[in-house]
Amino acid sequence: MERRTYSAKPSEIERSWFVVDAEGKTLGRLATTIAATLRGKHKAMYTPHIDTGDFVIVINAGKVRVTGNKDREKIYYRHSNYPGGLKSITLRDQRVKFPERILEAAVKGMLPQGALGRQQLKKLKLYAGTDHPHAAQQPTELKVDDTADRV
Repeated sequence: MERRTYSAKPSEIERSWFVVDAEGKTLGRLATTIAATLRGKHKAMYTPHIDTGDFVIVINAGKVRVTGNKDREKIYYRHSNYPGGLKSITLRDQRVKFPERILEAAVKGMLPQGALGRQQLKKLKLYAGTDHPHAAQQPTELKVDDTADRV
């Protein structure tokens, strides 16, 4: 009996839309679930080098929960590519200025680095409030396991 490795073809991929409310959810646990959904790891046809994932809409992205002292100790860095152009911002300040970027950075770090990861990240739609313009896609709720060790 000959066994062949299955590789998904672009014509076979069916994309679904999921919505998740980030309010009160732990940042890392939520990000892992979102990253796995964007990659398509929840599907039987998952192929590592092909984008088989689904779209994910996140509402209340700014109300995600962090544990410990991360609110004031976690620092996000970016560089302008000019000498002395390193900028830093704490998670607390990032939550005030650009609340969506907290979850975006966490999910981006869990996706492949390169063209495939950038393509998968485009399927992530983040909104700080409760409203989103994707009602026509009829998204279903994404279940997030956030019950472990609440402190």
